[in-house]
Amino acid sequence: MLHQADGLPYGGIWRGHGDMERFFLAMGETWDVFDMVEQSFLSETSPLVVLTRVHVRSRATGRELDFPILQTITVDDGRITEVRPFYWDTAAIAAACTNYHSDDDRLPRS
Repeated sequence: MLHQADGLPYGGIWRGHGDMERFFLAMGETWDVFDMVEQSFLSETSPLVVLTRVHVRSRATGRELDFPILQTITVDDGRITEVRPFYWDTAAIAAACTNYHSDDDRLPRS
């Protein structure tokens, strides 16, 4: 099971193989570039804790962002059973994918 923040373009709970396939299709529709620049495993026993620095470019707007994601990954009998990513700023990520402009103008206007 994958839990994505509701404020993201691919937000919600994704269960099973079929949902994971749909999730990755939604990610591909959202991002033209999605690079995991750096990963650090902060815990190597379940739940794993992984800090990932990400660089993305929105397919819809061409805007680019760099941000951290902290994930907990639960492993049971050698299989991943649950992933919970925690994003630093879901509003900035969602805004990069739309024509929305933040109040403090942190994002460029298209």
